[in-house]
Amino acid sequence: MQLDRLSSFPVTAFDADGALALGPYREHLRHQLDARPAAIFAACGTGEFFSLTLDEYAAAVRAAVEEAAGALPVFAGTGYGTAIARQYAEAAREAGADGLLVLPPYLVKPSQQGLVDHFRGLAATAGLPLIAYQRDNAIFTADGAAELARIPGVIGFKDGHGDLDLLQRIMAVAPDLTYFNGLPTAEVTARSYAAIGVRAYSSAVHCFAPEIAHAYEAGLDQLLPDFYLPLVKLRDKGAGYAVSLVKAAVRRRLTDVGSVRSPLTDPLPEHLEELDQLLDQGLTLVRKAAEA
Repeated sequence: MQLDRLSSFPVTAFDADGALALGPYREHLRHQLDARPAAIFAACGTGEFFSLTLDEYAAAVRAAVEEAAGALPVFAGTGYGTAIARQYAEAAREAGADGLLVLPPYLVKPSQQGLVDHFRGLAATAGLPLIAYQRDNAIFTADGAAELARIPGVIGFKDGHGDLDLLQRIMAVAPDLTYFNGLPTAEVTARSYAAIGVRAYSSAVHCFAPEIAHAYEAGLDQLLPDFYLPLVKLRDKGAGYAVSLVKAAVRRRLTDVGSVRSPLTDPLPEHLEELDQLLDQGLTLVRKAAEA
């Protein structure tokens, strides 16, 4: 699996009653697949993993695997405590996923040994490659990461913590892992991560404007001051906007994927107007660059 470029983290579609809507979800997935990211990460953070029942999760992962049809690898999220994470991991394996992104454990702040044991327990039962997601309450030391990397089946490390000094120390002791920039709106820090050898990143923008995401990846740097930085400023205006703003953009521009589930809330109307303006600005930059 060549995971050295940007990957797509699709949203999960719900209908007007809040139920899983597989038709719009599959349409959204096809938009993502047509743009050819490195991989699809289904039912992860942007996909509201935390709000999905086990049956809904299994259906969403299965749909992603069927739509990808082997053209791209499909990773699925898993999380909570080890026992629950195993249940989701087993459902992902049965649905045909190629690997798992292991989200931070729920609520508790584990020790390094506890984190490593969590992955060891998952690896023993999941039967799928594992990518660790470092953020919030799941922060590894260099020693902990070295022990993590020795667990058979652990293949990757997604950093959503943003401490590049720590990340370089981790990379030095676990050089065989595949590393990802997993910060929100990762394009803003993509050049900094690339400077230390981390070129792969997750792209929320790919959900609603893959042409913008790929243009920036290809070197259209003007998108940083004129699109991405204003997008971050807008994202920071509302709690949970890292998910709900992305979903609103998909809904307004491509596919009606519905609203977010509580406790998240949809963006305010005035923020949606700003989002529309930003999208117009970003798409205009991409179009002008293509015409030049």
